[in-house]
Amino acid sequence: MIYDFHTHTCLSDGVLSPVELIRRAQAADYRAIALTDHAGIGYLDRIISEITRDCALARAHWDIIAIPGVELTYIPPQAIADASRHAKELGAWLVVIHGESITEPMVEKGTNLAALQCSYVDILAHPGLITVEEAELAATSGVFLEISARKGHSLTNGHIAQTARLTGAKLLLNSDAHNETDLLSPQLAHQIARGAGLNEEEINETLITNPHALLKRLPIPKPR
Repeated sequence: MIYDFHTHTCLSDGVLSPVELIRRAQAADYRAIALTDHAGIGYLDRIISEITRDCALARAHWDIIAIPGVELTYIPPQAIADASRHAKELGAWLVVIHGESITEPMVEKGTNLAALQCSYVDILAHPGLITVEEAELAATSGVFLEISARKGHSLTNGHIAQTARLTGAKLLLNSDAHNETDLLSPQLAHQIARGAGLNEEEINETLITNPHALLKRLPIPKPR
């Protein structure tokens, strides 16, 4: 089973509608998928409302945990805490922050730190050349650091894995999918984790143990 907490639909820069992405993930043996479209402040309400309805529909009829979320992107660091809190108040189960990827130098410096200091943030996506001090904060705050399957963002996977190993920060491996061809398979997820320098114990933690821990935090309705 695959657990993937970072994907995009046509509500931002993805290709598929939310419900089609969920269905394709279910057909690919996903156990859980989070829809985390890019957003700023102005249209948080619309994106979260639409994704929430499609996720509820999918959970009612298909054997997959469809998670309404958002990736707050290019938010000024000083505004991350308020934006993340507002996203949760609007119904997002999961808040991802678009981290300081080396392929997007316009992400403001200080974004990683602000995300890791916010109790409403769940995942720091593609954090780039994250510092040891920032990773230590991730370990204590419980924010997961992402190992990315996406071209470009994945260039620093080895550094992120090594820094997490030094500090005890928890890792997740996500697709950052923008279309169906980006979805993960168990074999590909394992290969990406190995390519990041993780050993078998760390791979199991990243692909299974940590996803289970994150799922326990989320307000997933119990089956009737």
